[in-house]
Order: sequence, then structure tokens, then C-alpha cells
Amino acid sequence: MEHQNQRLLVFAGSYAEAANPGVYVYAFNEETGELTPTDSFTGLQNPTFLNVDAKAKRLYALGETASETGPKGKGGEAASFVIQPEQGKIELLNRVDTIDGPPCHIQRSEDSRYLTMVSYHGGMVGLIALEQDGSVGELLDVHQHEGHSVDPQNQDRPHPHSTFFDPAGKYLIVQDLGLDRVRTYALKADSNELEFTVDTASTPGAGPRHLVFHPNGQYAFVINELNSTVTSYQYEAATGTLNEVQTISTLPQGFEGFNGCAEIAISEDGKYLYGSNRGHDSIVQYEVDASTGALTLVQHVSTEGGHPRHFSILPGGKYLLAANRDGNNIVVFSIDQTTGQLTYTGKSVEVSKPVCVWGAYF
Repeated sequence: MEHQNQRLLVFAGSYAEAANPGVYVYAFNEETGELTPTDSFTGLQNPTFLNVDAKAKRLYALGETASETGPKGKGGEAASFVIQPEQGKIELLNRVDTIDGPPCHIQRSEDSRYLTMVSYHGGMVGLIALEQDGSVGELLDVHQHEGHSVDPQNQDRPHPHSTFFDPAGKYLIVQDLGLDRVRTYALKADSNELEFTVDTASTPGAGPRHLVFHPNGQYAFVINELNSTVTSYQYEAATGTLNEVQTISTLPQGFEGFNGCAEIAISEDGKYLYGSNRGHDSIVQYEVDASTGALTLVQHVSTEGGHPRHFSILPGGKYLLAANRDGNNIVVFSIDQTTGQLTYTGKSVEVSKPVCVWGAYF
């Protein structure tokens, strides 16, 4: 077994006051599907998104700070932690003020030279240096988005929700819910800058939120929060251009009521794609045609809790963890290795307002 001598740790971020625990660490038992708490960190305001660098044993978390100039009086910070796998613990390395707006997503380049952060309320994208020891460095570049789209409540201004580097690390793809745009920036490593390249328009009112690339690098899939759809794109690696292939609903036929999509993930073999519904409170599964990027609905599975803001497939591909903000739980699902279908294991752990969950081998 490839990982038989390694430990699988799970890290969760949550909505939390700085005086309360906000980042959690768990040991995961692959035989039983159980999560066992091993550590937590208190001191960050709303560390709602995390990034794990297992190779370097570093964990990155965003946080909110007070700001006289930021929207709603809030700015952003990034914190770096040293992961101690044997003890299942994390130790704060450093924390640095970053973009001048409350952040909602943090990402890391594959070579660990950069962090990127976005502010939904501030409408901006920031590029941040990472030092050789894994500590957070200075803010290098900021791009302020401008404009609006058709939804007067949710799209009256820019709302970038996430950033993802393409497989080659050449481009940064930004999902702007407020603009109905998937925006591509070229990463200029020689000058430590982001350079606008191209916009891909979403269906008006779609509200693109998160993205995932197919393992073959030829396709990207974007989950749209506002109209509860997933759009598959053919990806041109040379130019960072996205060409729409298909848009498909995340909801079962006949569903009525509020729903807002959140996270999207793909299986390690690229055969199955998953997305989360908040309102229907489910994970939707599609089969992926690797030759065209087209999707076919497979199933919907209850997340056993309200408002699944985030979920992830654990390394090895045998389990999926769903973080239910309103259910105050992280729920464990097994993944059928042939069909990709999810089954609730009966295992879960209680945690206050979890909204991000990642696993890694050490």
C-alpha cells in the first residue's frame, strides 16, 4: 500500500472569533473512517479557507483584520503554520497583513513561491510572496476589479471568490461572481506581477465561484453559485483561454426553493466530478467524458447537515469529507472505487461552523 507508513491528517477552517478556536487538526483513520481531534489554533478572525503544503509541512490560513480603509472596516491577513505530523499539531510561524479587504480564499503556487488571496467584499486579487522557510512575505501586486452584472443584490459590484493556478503554473484563473467573469491573469515571475490576459463571460446571473482542472489539463470545470450550474470548459494552455463545452444543473429535476452552490472537486482519475448545493444540502456527482469534457449526472447525496460550503476528496480517493457550516459538523463519505458514488459512513465530527476541510499524507 503506497501510504501505509504515512499519517493522514485533516485540517479544517471555520467561522470563528479570534478568541475562539478557528483552525482544527484531526487524525483520520482510513480503516474506520473516524476523525480524531489532535490540535486547534485560537487567534485568527474567521479563518475560513486554508491551503496545505504537505511536502514542506506548512499550513496557510487567511484571516480578517481591522482596517480603516477596507470595506466593512475589514482587511485581510495570511498566517503560516509549521505542521508537526507525528503529534498532529500546528505551530504559528508568522502572520502578515495582506489585501485591504476581508478575504474569502487563499491559494498557493505549485512551486510555493506565491500565495494568492481574493476579497469578495473588496473586489480585489492579491499576489503575496512566500519565503524559503514557508513564512508569508510581502504583498507584491493587487488588482482591483470593476463593474457589475445583472443580479442587483449579488452582482452590483465585483465579487472575486477564488483563484486557481493552471496546471503549468503559467496562469492564474479568477472566478468573479459579481461580474459573471472567469478572469485569466498571466503570472510574471520575473517581476512578481499579475498581468490581465483574457475574460471568459459566464451566463448572465450565473455567479462563477470555484474551479477545478481535469487531471489531463485539457478541461476546467466551474461551479456557478447563483444559478446552480456547473460549466465545463476546454482549456487552451498556451493562452489561458477557456472555451465553453457544456453547462449542466446541479439540482434534481423539479427542485424548488433557494439554493446556492459552493465547492467543486474531481476524482484523482478524472472520471467523476462533484459539486455542493447549499439549500438542497447535497453533493451532486457527474461522470466526466475525458475526450470532450462533457458531464452526465450520476447522483445526489445528502450532506447530512446544512449549508455544505466546502468539501474535499481525501488523498487516495477513498473518502470525501463535507464541511456543513449550519450543521456544525464534518461528515465522512466513502467513495466507491468503481462507480465513484458516495455513501455516508455514519461517521462525523462536531465542530463550530466549519467551512473548509483538506486532508494530506505525511
